[in-house]
Amino acid sequence: MALSRFSILSFLHIVLLVGLCSAADPSVFYNFEVSYITASPLGVPQQVIAINEKFPGPTINVTTNNNVVVNVRNKLDESLLLHWSGVQQRRSSWQDGLLGTNCPIPPKWNWTYQFQVKDQIGSFFYFPSLHMQRASGGFGSFIITNRAIIPLPFATPDGDIVILIGDWYTRNHTALRKDLDAGKNLGMPDGVLINGKGPYQYNRTLVPDGIDYETIEVHPGKTYRIRVHNVGVSTSLNFRIQNHNLLLAESEGSYTVQQNYTSLDIHVGQSYSFLVTMDQNASSDYYIVASARFVNESRWQRVTGVAILHYTNSKGKASGPLPEAPNDEYDKTFSMNQARSIRWNLSASGARPNPQGSFRYGSINVTELYVLKNKPPEMINGKRRATLSGVSFVNPSTPIRLADQFKVKGVYKLDFPPRPLTGPPRVETSIINGTFRGFVEVILQNNDTKMHSYHVSGYAVFVVGMDYGDWTENSRGTYNKWDGIARTTVQVYPGAWTAILISLDNVGVWNIRTENLDSWYLGQETYIRVVNPEATNKTELPMPDNALFCGALGKMQKPQDISSAATITNNRSNMFFTILICVLIFLFR
Repeated sequence: MALSRFSILSFLHIVLLVGLCSAADPSVFYNFEVSYITASPLGVPQQVIAINEKFPGPTINVTTNNNVVVNVRNKLDESLLLHWSGVQQRRSSWQDGLLGTNCPIPPKWNWTYQFQVKDQIGSFFYFPSLHMQRASGGFGSFIITNRAIIPLPFATPDGDIVILIGDWYTRNHTALRKDLDAGKNLGMPDGVLINGKGPYQYNRTLVPDGIDYETIEVHPGKTYRIRVHNVGVSTSLNFRIQNHNLLLAESEGSYTVQQNYTSLDIHVGQSYSFLVTMDQNASSDYYIVASARFVNESRWQRVTGVAILHYTNSKGKASGPLPEAPNDEYDKTFSMNQARSIRWNLSASGARPNPQGSFRYGSINVTELYVLKNKPPEMINGKRRATLSGVSFVNPSTPIRLADQFKVKGVYKLDFPPRPLTGPPRVETSIINGTFRGFVEVILQNNDTKMHSYHVSGYAVFVVGMDYGDWTENSRGTYNKWDGIARTTVQVYPGAWTAILISLDNVGVWNIRTENLDSWYLGQETYIRVVNPEATNKTELPMPDNALFCGALGKMQKPQDISSAATITNNRSNMFFTILICVLIFLFR
């Protein structure tokens, strides 16, 4: 009897789990069907992007050093890439899911990602990286748990809770794109979602009837690890739980010095883990709130996400005013001091997010300096564009990493300026020429009037300093050279700078971008190309067997369909035969 492809994948998964053809590290398998569905998170029917008919998508839950296989079927009407934000893709930028390294997955095609979550732990999320699709959904949590032999730096929680927060528009991503293409701003969001749902009706004037809200049930006296991700478009959010302390424990793969906060600002693209003890008397339910920061509160009252924390012995519904956020709309010093207070837990066991020894980052000699300066969007050649150091990035039709592999000339320029351009801005594919095993200092200078957060793929970066004004050489005197947090996404306050250090030990082509989707779409990004001159497989895995071809290499792409495009290759030519032998052993033992 013929088996479906998904059945075969599931069967092979079972074979691997029973240990008949296990590699040194286990493999975990996921099947993602990405499609449009209709949902009404703010009471207005709209098209959203779902995974396996779910909005938000399912949580990927793996363990350090697992091999992760995700078969993606694209049922959208446009091309697709999934990006695993914060997963370092050690030695394999081929799997990063960004246009600098991957050709898009065409509509009606399958493509299989395979990568190892090497030497990582922590809270991350995935999302579609093309066409502003994240503004319509397609996102979900990505959790990497410790191996059993590595202890947690805190008592094992009684449960694990994922909370996805983010600003939301009732216009879908295609409509938002058209606005940006027409030179318009996106305007104020229509609300904030918590786990894909609208606000609890805490105020009948602000929240209409019929909104479906999130309820999180907990047991009194228990302590939960609550992982919070800001998956939104461009709004910083203050997260808080009424009457409960948030004990910060981890941020994007780094255990933190454990400190209590009544609320914490979580900027676009950032993730945090809190330990929250259910120590209240449960006379009623409690509010979970995510509200917009650094905006006019009276105008943005509707842009507030409200969910319910429900004790199993609760005696009534939550009522009354929401717990207040910090009152510093015009003075962001409180928020910056809060960010500076987040420190790396140097006594925690692995997995460390950087090479062994790099926790002594303060004594490593810096080899290169880049000052990346952003400004508000401006007109370039008649079009509204966003820039980084005077360069507005345009993605090439042939991905950078693919062009290198096949020696295609003229795809990009290795001339990204180490200091901001003094002349007129330009639109081009200009990238940073990184030095393998160099130690780079990057200054993110925000000359925009709004908050930005920046993400670096392929690495955890050391956040060593931030302050208002323009960065100068003397600013280094304020750096934290001992326990600055190592993370993947860092905020840069308007009119301020943030300094990060990056150990370029991971060969590949890696994205540096603003996480604000509107500015990213308009060109505020670049890539850093890190090449080992010895060109050995020890520092970079071979190109995957199922690599897609496009642009100048489009003729190399063989026609594929849904049944043949999927693959479970792990870049070893004998993998298929190994699995086949294991299946036969399983059947005939």
